[in-house]
Amino acid sequence: MGRLLTWILVLLVLVAGLSFGVLNAGAVPLDYYWGRVEVPLSLALAVTFALGVALGMLGCLGVVVRQRREVARLRKAVRVAEQEVENLRTLPIRDAR
Repeated sequence: MGRLLTWILVLLVLVAGLSFGVLNAGAVPLDYYWGRVEVPLSLALAVTFALGVALGMLGCLGVVVRQRREVARLRKAVRVAEQEVENLRTLPIRDAR
């Protein structure tokens, strides 16, 4: 059921994006440092959105790498602690008298 809802949502977003592209097919001038080009508005918006997503992911990359290192370090510490507990459990119990 969850997969079906996901596919329906993806299909709706795709249809909305395609209709947006058709409705905004008019050319707009795009000025940049070395020249000027006319592109469809929907293409300019899609490229700008994709660049924003890529830059956002790149900006988060440092945090993600740092967190993965921290998780690996903590997992190693847990393994060491579990091994110490296991070693303590196997020690023979001496009479304290």
